[in-house]
Amino acid sequence: MKKVTKWAVLLWLGVMATAGMQAQSARPPDNNAAAPAAPASAPAPAPAPAANTPPDYVIGSDDQLHITVWKEQELTETLPVRPDGKISMPLLNDVPAAGLTPLQLAASITEKLKKYIADPRVTVVVTAMNSRRVFVTGEVLHTGAINLLPHMTVLQALSNAGFTQFANMKGIYILRTVNGQQQRIPFNYKDVVKGRHPEQNIELKAGDTIVVP
Repeated sequence: MKKVTKWAVLLWLGVMATAGMQAQSARPPDNNAAAPAAPASAPAPAPAPAANTPPDYVIGSDDQLHITVWKEQELTETLPVRPDGKISMPLLNDVPAAGLTPLQLAASITEKLKKYIADPRVTVVVTAMNSRRVFVTGEVLHTGAINLLPHMTVLQALSNAGFTQFANMKGIYILRTVNGQQQRIPFNYKDVVKGRHPEQNIELKAGDTIVVP
């Protein structure tokens, strides 16, 4: 009789355990349970600097700058340099930029931000050198402005312009303003390409105009 009772108790305990497991598995999911956190999105990469930007490049009007303030996303943005030579930034309003190198501008912004941010770290990158241009006009296929690359010569600038059939390639000249006075610098294309008078193939400066009569 004792053995029967013992087996009955064990059977009852087994049935109750099975029922508990089934009830647990049938329980609806808890909608209030915290969902796994989504991975934080990585910050957008900074734009690449303009090609061939020299380290001592002087910022000018119409240049485009990307300014990064470390850990201050709302202050990180890409800005154009206005015709008055300034940029507009949150907190600082108008900041002079023209006439400075990127390192000098970064130091200036850093100093100004110290009033609002502890230990600001600023990086300035020139993404478009729009202020450094030369102009080609006259008997060429493509007139207008050309972005001035570092150490660009007259011959290099003319290589993209192309000549019309009426071009006087021996009478080309460069107009350059020095101390408020306009200079006329001759350039004989035919001589230069033949290796004669290489001194005429001068390095261009921002604002130069090449005239092909």
